[in-house]
Formats: sequence, C-alpha cells, structure tokens
Amino acid sequence: MENQGGITVRRALELPGLRGGLPEVLTGEEQLDRPVRWVHAGEAPNLPALLKGGELLLTTGLGIGARPADQRAFVRKLAERGIAALVVELGPRFPQLPAALVDTARAAGLPLVQLHREVPFVTVTEQVHTELVNSHYALLRQAEEVDRRCTRALLDGGGVPRVLRTLAEFAAEPVFLETADGRLLYAAAPPGDDGPDPLHVWEGLRSGRTADRDRTPSGAVVVDVPGGSTAPGATGSVRARLVLLPVTGRLLPVHRLAAERASGILAVVLMQARQEEELAARGRGDFLHDLAEGRIAPEDAPAQARVLGFRPGEGPMLPVVMRLADPPEGLTPGGGWAVLVRAVAEELAAVGVPALLGVRPVEGRVPVLAGLRAEAERTAVAGRVAAALRAGLERTGLAASPAEGAAGRRGPVVVVGGAGGWAAVAAGLRHAAQTATAAQGLPDQPWYDARRLDIDLLLWRLRDHPDLGAFVDRALGPLLDHDRRAKPPLLPTLTAYLAHAGRKAETARELHLNRQTLYNRLARIAELLGTDLDDPHTVLALSLALRARRHVG
Repeated sequence: MENQGGITVRRALELPGLRGGLPEVLTGEEQLDRPVRWVHAGEAPNLPALLKGGELLLTTGLGIGARPADQRAFVRKLAERGIAALVVELGPRFPQLPAALVDTARAAGLPLVQLHREVPFVTVTEQVHTELVNSHYALLRQAEEVDRRCTRALLDGGGVPRVLRTLAEFAAEPVFLETADGRLLYAAAPPGDDGPDPLHVWEGLRSGRTADRDRTPSGAVVVDVPGGSTAPGATGSVRARLVLLPVTGRLLPVHRLAAERASGILAVVLMQARQEEELAARGRGDFLHDLAEGRIAPEDAPAQARVLGFRPGEGPMLPVVMRLADPPEGLTPGGGWAVLVRAVAEELAAVGVPALLGVRPVEGRVPVLAGLRAEAERTAVAGRVAAALRAGLERTGLAASPAEGAAGRRGPVVVVGGAGGWAAVAAGLRHAAQTATAAQGLPDQPWYDARRLDIDLLLWRLRDHPDLGAFVDRALGPLLDHDRRAKPPLLPTLTAYLAHAGRKAETARELHLNRQTLYNRLARIAELLGTDLDDPHTVLALSLALRARRHVG
C-alpha cells in the first residue's frame, strides 16, 4: 500500500469513519485492492458525469433513481468512469439496496458497499484524504531515497550501470536504457535475481514490437531521459528512454516517480559521457592533424598513438579522411560528433579493422588511420573503412538524404591516401585532407583514391588565381552562353563525351541518345567552340576546363 502512493478501497474501509458505519461488501470483493485517488460525496442524478475515475463515491442513494432501469444505468456509468468503489448508506431512501443495483455492480466488477449505520461523510472524506496525503509523502520519501542512492552511485564513479542497478534493486524488476529510436544501451537486473536474463527479456520485448517503437507491455514504466537527440526529425528533446518491465509483479506509482528522478541523473551522466567522448575524439583528431602538418616527428608518433589506444601491428597503415562539406545541424559540440565517432568506431570494430579515429569539427573532417597486414589489403580495407564512415553517419541520422541533396546540400566525401609507415602516412593524411576538399562536387562514389585526383587538387589550389577563371572562360565560354540561351544544353554532352575518352557509342548510351543525335550535338559543340573534338590537345584543354570550372564558380 505504501509503495502505491495512495490507499486502497480495502484500507479506506478499515479507517474509523467508514468502519463505524458497519460496511458490508456486496460485490467486487476481489477488487478491493483498487487504489483510491479521491473521495467524493453526492446525490445528483448526473453524478457519474462529474467524476474522473479512481474516486470512492459516498451517497445515500437519492440520485440513483427509483426505477430499476435508472439504477442499472447509474451503476454502468460509474463503472465506465472507472471509480474505485460505490458506498451507499442505508436509510430512508434505501432500507436495503435494490437487486437491480447489486446485480449490475456485480456484472460490472464494481465494488459495492452498503453502510448499516449513518456516518458523517465529511469525517470519512477528511480521514481518507489525510491517509492519501500521508501515503504520498511516504512515496516522495522513498523516491528521494532512490534519488540519493543513485546520486551517490554516480559520485562514486559507478556511471550508468550502477544507477540502473540501484533502480532495478528498488523496483525488483529489470531496467533498460534504450536510445530514442529503440536500440538497447544498458540493461540491469535486481541483485541476486533468479529470474530470466534481462537481455533475454529485452529480446522478447523487441521481437514483440512492431513499426511503432513506442509500444511497450502493459504495466511497464517508460520515462524519457532529456538531453536532445541529434537525429533530424527526433521529437522533443529525448536523448534516451528508461524502461522498467513488470516481469515478476506489478509496477507501482512510486516506481515511476523513482524512474523520473533517476532519468535526471542519467541525463547528466550521458551528457558528461558524450562531452568526454567528443573531447577524446578531438584529441585524436588533433594528433592526426599535427602528424599531417609535421608538428609530430614520425619517430615520436608510435608512442603517442599507443597512448591513444592505437596499436596497428607490423604492417603498413592507411590514411583516410571523410569530409562533410555541409556539416548537419545535429553535429553540435557535446552531441553529434560524439555520436558519430561512437557509431563509426563500432562499425570499424565489426569488420575487424584496427583504427585510430578522430574529428576536426572546424574543418568538418573525420581523419582515420587504419592498420593493414600488408600493402595488398589497401583496396579492400579502404572500402571497409569508407563503408564504416558512411554507415556511421547514416546511423546518427545525419546523412544527407536524396531530397536534401537535391536542395543543394552536398554529401560526405571519403578520400584514401597512400599506405606506408609513419612518415608516409603523415604525408598521406595531409594529401587526403586537401584532396577531400578538392573532390567536393565530383560524381558521388564510395571513396576516392587521392593519388588519382592530383589534377583536381592542383586546380583547387589555383582556384583564386585570375588566370584559371580566364582559362575556363576561353575554353568553355561560348558553350556556357549557348546553354543559358537555348535548349537542349550541350555541356552535359561534352562532359559525357570526355568522360568516355571520345567513345561515341558509350556516350550515346549514357545520354540515352541515338547516334545521329549525338553526332549532331558534337558537331554543334565543335562549331560553338571553334575547335576539333578529335584533337588530343583540345580534349586535354576541355577536360581541364571542365574540372577547373567546379572551383572558379
């Protein structure tokens, strides 16, 4: 009773006020443990419409009605309202309760009590309400004790597992912490629990869920842990959810109150953990950046890398850089970057690639050093690391969708440098980072080899030189003028033609043109530019101009 934060019908009948009326339970004896939320006394015929549920209703029967049909309707409406119990004082109105009243209450499972002596209803109300206040105070004291124990667990360095175990011990039920989208983070069972393993319980819960991730078993307690989700479209400011499942018994209001108190503590723990994660990730990013910029000598790098947890073995290392041209709004300090790092690290661990992963939020970069067993693994490991980087970004919910890309937001670019020892990967990291910037706007592909983009890197470095813009204007100006004034545009035809090294059949297939239409367009391009598209020097100049055009605006 104390844990419920209220009193039951049974307890109310034991109080002096009602006990003095010689109460007799006529129906619903099996429902006497219903909680009483409030006490209400009244005689109006429309009394059911005034109730909210959980009331102990006291009446002399004046509003119940004289006809059996009215009496049955009155009781049915009370049952529909969900009152705790109906208490009728026998007297001039009802020397004994009508059969219609009793039968309807029995059919509805509603506790019906008759009082054989007159009692002052005001006294009953005062006593029940005093009991309610006292029990709620006891509930608050229990919740405060759990709050105190959880806080102590946190200050002792126990973190999330200790907080959850404290709550599981209090509720004597398994406790889970899940992400806002329903993935399990932590699980805890009561100490010495001989019941089912909490992870098996969780698997049963998850398998029972449908597309509606909020669906949980009846009687469970689910409390949001505040803190702000980094995923676009996430509702409210939910960072995680605390779930208590009633496996062995019934969860009570005090358990919800304790869970709500614990959720505030968990919010602080998770926020602190993410801040620490992000600081550590920034530290690794700074190390990789300093290595690339030559501020760390290659001979000193292995020892510093070991301190950061990176032990690549005897084989070469592979530098990889992911650049986010337009970092999503979710990548904020203390939040998104930490989530991204954790997701990518888990993806890399799943494919068995030893890696040192850092972040450079200012540049929007995620630099990585991956360990290889041999140089021959470069292509395979590059693909795995690139897939892990993109999958990690996808798991955070921050990857650009096709709709966003269509609106002008550019997706991530992954560039892989040359493999080798510490001196080689220092240069490789710098080369990959610069090339990742130069590769913005290239056709999307899983990853780019930095060694094959040296021309793009050179053009990017010359982007502010006026001669580069003048070169693009001379090479492509007439064609760009045509496309601004007439249709169909001819620049896509030239781009495809050069990409296929002048192979007309492949160009026509890509553009979905018949060959004669392609020949006509190529002739028109040659006429506009005043050049021969079969001339190698012309092809080289036009190819360079197309690549330079991305950088000169």
